[in-house]
Amino acid sequence: MNSTEQPNAPLLAGFKVGSSGETAPLDWPLPDAARTEKPGYSWIHLLHGAEEGVVWLRERSGLPDFAVEALLENETHPRCAKFDNGMLVILRGVNLNPGADPEDMVSIRMWVEKNRIVSVRMRKLLAIADMRVAMEGHKAPTTVGAFLVALCESLSNRIETVVMQLADQLDELEEQSLDEESNLSRSAISELRRTLIVIRRYVAPQREALSRLASSDDDILTTKERIHVRETLDTAVRIVDELDASRERATVISEQLMDKRAETMNRNMMVLSVVAAVFLPLGFLTGLLGINVAGMPGSEDPAAFWIVCGLLTLLGGGAVAFFRLKRWI
Repeated sequence: MNSTEQPNAPLLAGFKVGSSGETAPLDWPLPDAARTEKPGYSWIHLLHGAEEGVVWLRERSGLPDFAVEALLENETHPRCAKFDNGMLVILRGVNLNPGADPEDMVSIRMWVEKNRIVSVRMRKLLAIADMRVAMEGHKAPTTVGAFLVALCESLSNRIETVVMQLADQLDELEEQSLDEESNLSRSAISELRRTLIVIRRYVAPQREALSRLASSDDDILTTKERIHVRETLDTAVRIVDELDASRERATVISEQLMDKRAETMNRNMMVLSVVAAVFLPLGFLTGLLGINVAGMPGSEDPAAFWIVCGLLTLLGGGAVAFFRLKRWI
């Protein structure tokens, strides 16, 4: 089986894994249950919605009905639940497929037993693609627990990389917001803040799922593997903290932009108000002197025009001086 997936094929990847990491491919149609005896295990990775895969899950996989329904759900949130005969693990990873938005996170649903992993996905996930390539190269994790550890680490590392990139974008936007000549718009901040919120909506429950996985008391994971899961849990905690901090920073930057625009508008309104206040009495006097009626004083005096101009200048200068004295300008 090569690393290129076949569109609409029910079996996206299938391997039997030996105790030393050697692998043998599984081909479709799968046998009933398709389990591998310990110390090895088998990994069956199916495409969500493929009719033949659904039939195998429901009728031939040997999975509990509730596990099958969980694997076939259309909308899922990260969680980890332990049962007598296995463990249901649903995780999310950032969507790094070409043309996709990273915040459009992709789910991987898994039913985990001591010697078998059955996983289902709707869209391509690079962490799973890396796992498939490793198995094709006979470098597979040697146990089910090691498989889970490697997958959790790969998902968390990619999420952390994307979150750090978003934090760097936020730093750039923050610098632009402090630049008086910058034309930074609130839409850029709002879009980044929305991305942070969407990612956190899935990473926060994933943190809880990893916590449950690290504290599980079954024999699917060894003590060493649980320690590795706890390290991945610490990464998830850091990611959530960074998302919270970045979201708050984005809110502060947005408020700063609003304050900056309000200050600019108030300053412009102040200038317009002062100009109007200065020219209001001048306009009144010029309008009064411009009426065309008999008896207008100075109408026969050649110097009257310059006298009026001088008085208007003094009046305007006096108004400006008054505003400065009151510190209105």
